[in-house]
Amino acid sequence: MCNQKGGVGKTTTTYHLARAGVRAGRRVLVVDLDPQGTLTTIAAREEVPEDSIGVADVLSARTREPLTDVLVPGTWDGLDVAPTVGETLGVVRDELVVTGAGRESRLRDALATVADRYDLVLVDCPPSLDQLTINALVAADAVLIVTQSKQASINGLVKLHETIDAVRRNYRADLTIAGVLVNQHEQNTVSGQSWLEELRAAMTILEPPMPKAVVFSDAAEASVGLDEYGSRVANRLAETFDSYLTHLEEAAR
Repeated sequence: MCNQKGGVGKTTTTYHLARAGVRAGRRVLVVDLDPQGTLTTIAAREEVPEDSIGVADVLSARTREPLTDVLVPGTWDGLDVAPTVGETLGVVRDELVVTGAGRESRLRDALATVADRYDLVLVDCPPSLDQLTINALVAADAVLIVTQSKQASINGLVKLHETIDAVRRNYRADLTIAGVLVNQHEQNTVSGQSWLEELRAAMTILEPPMPKAVVFSDAAEASVGLDEYGSRVANRLAETFDSYLTHLEEAAR
């Protein structure tokens, strides 16, 4: 889940896709690659202490903890979390800037050690095109661009595409863009419809776009799935995420 702009819903998208995966019987791993650690907060079954080892210790040359040692149980059976807590991932992000050869493949190498345990691995990227995002792109089979039908959210997509193309040229020729997930879409506004049509003309959009609905974030903050939330709107959105998951799995093959 990628976009250098913050606030577009990458973390909640990762969370709800993980729930869709669990509902479909998949063994799911989510990787919290955002130094803010929000995915860890909402997806881990129990609170992860700030002095715990996490993704930062897997990526750092100073520690290189095995990924198996940092995983914690997720909210639902069938979900594991590679957590981020405290400020260590931000430190490791800066460390990777000055690290030599091999820095871009740290996450890919770590995930290879647990690949046989999972059917689906979802990586929540930070809101920047830094070495953490590069690591995610090098490790991924497919990238889902998460955005909004607003000019400010769309303007950065050209730079994101350039970064993806650079990863393809240098590290991962078969990296696929699975499509664009449009969050918080305001279908009854002229602006929202106009920008959505611009996106549809330029790239593959996951349909239908995710409408602006408070239950989307409320369910995540309560650490429950949309299907567990108990409203008709939430159940309908859960079915939408089921369809998104089907699309993503097909794109990643």
